[in-house]
Amino acid sequence: MATHTTSPKVFITGASSGLGEALARHYAAEGAILGLVGRRGDKLTELAATLPHPHAVHCYALDVRDSLALRAAAADFMSRHGVPDIVIANAGISHGVNTEDAGDLPHFASVMDTNWMAMVATFSPFVAPMRERKRGTLVGIGSVAGVRGLPGHGAYSASKAAAMTYLESLRVELRADKVAVVTIAPGYIRTPMTDGNPFPMPFLMDSDKFARKAAAAIARRKRFTVLPWPMGIVACAMRCLPRWLYDMLFAHAPRKPRLSERKAKGNAAATPNTPDTPDTPSDKPSNGAA
Repeated sequence: MATHTTSPKVFITGASSGLGEALARHYAAEGAILGLVGRRGDKLTELAATLPHPHAVHCYALDVRDSLALRAAAADFMSRHGVPDIVIANAGISHGVNTEDAGDLPHFASVMDTNWMAMVATFSPFVAPMRERKRGTLVGIGSVAGVRGLPGHGAYSASKAAAMTYLESLRVELRADKVAVVTIAPGYIRTPMTDGNPFPMPFLMDSDKFARKAAAAIARRKRFTVLPWPMGIVACAMRCLPRWLYDMLFAHAPRKPRLSERKAKGNAAATPNTPDTPDTPSDKPSNGAA
């Protein structure tokens, strides 16, 4: 049976590192009851133990591409605490990709499934109960990289464009029911995902500052927020560029290394017993032109 409490209830995916961890720490400091989802159960447990009220944290170790597991986690959380006030679909991955290489096709699929389809699956169990009680906030983490298609980032840019368009559709659908849909579009945020980027990252923001700013936008139920704010100007400029000029300016833009390139580089520097990183959804949250 759900318990009744005045503490805010927040459900977050991709919570074991990066933006998700920073958001979990922020809301825990505010006394929130947390439902934390991540693929790495050990990291979730370690995180929960460091939060101010670990007894108010429920951890769900699962792959966000598993919609049935997500629905079961949502049902468990709501059976304990009722409908959450805020649901944050944050889990995401990023790979550099090359369309002509058939070996990259599974990476296109995994990025889209994790960054877009898992967002839909995350929200799905909560929409009806939020509609019924006429309140609640659904938050999706988009990206400045979804504003235009970045060369070498075709999977990530497409997934974030899809996510942000979906969030806009959902926002209008739920408006009459007083359920807010908030889009947060990060630029470059200091997380494990951006640590490996071999190119300059303008206006790089620390994840704890991002969490504070994002939470403030969520509290105001602001429809669309770019963080840090200078990247909002960049995003507007990118959107307004005519296609011929965009093509000319971005033809030689830096590209994120493909997964095969990262593995090769890691193997070259690793000892013989160091395993490769599997191509599975991580809990490194989507952020900017990651």
